[in-house]
Parts: sequence; structure tokens; C-alpha cells
Amino acid sequence: MADLVSLGLAAGMRVRFRREASDHWRFATVERIERDGSLGLRDAKGASRAIPPALVEVETRGPRGAKAWEPVLERAARNEQLRLL
Repeated sequence: MADLVSLGLAAGMRVRFRREASDHWRFATVERIERDGSLGLRDAKGASRAIPPALVEVETRGPRGAKAWEPVLERAARNEQLRLL
């Protein structure tokens, strides 16, 4: 079972998710990894959500400091590669 650090995440990080490609983005904060491997998120209204990592993007900063969004799975793959070095 993965933990938040292995995915390049930490509790309280701001993320966005959507359940379908045609849905609009919803904002949430990371809380935990669920038993089934999905991310436990808390949305803006306080509701708890369990969303698969493939549907979640993490807020990050681009090379010039602008806000950007990165898919969680890409971040996790990069973190795994960095551990190999």
C-alpha cells in the first residue's frame, strides 16, 4: 500500500479533481490514502471524497513561478525515478 510521500503528496496539499472528462474541476485538499488505493480528499464544502489518483491533479509552480497543475500519477512516477538516483 502506497503512502502520500511515495506519491509526492502531503496532507493538506491543494488538488483538483473531476469524476468524468466532461465534468468541471472541483478543488479539494489531500487527507490520506484510502484502503482501495484512492486518494481521500476533503472538498470545499467539507465533504469527504475518495477519488482515484488518475483523476486528480496537484497544484504546483511552473519554472517562472506561475500556478500550474500536474497529474498525480506523473508526479508519483517522477518521485520514483528520483529515488533510483
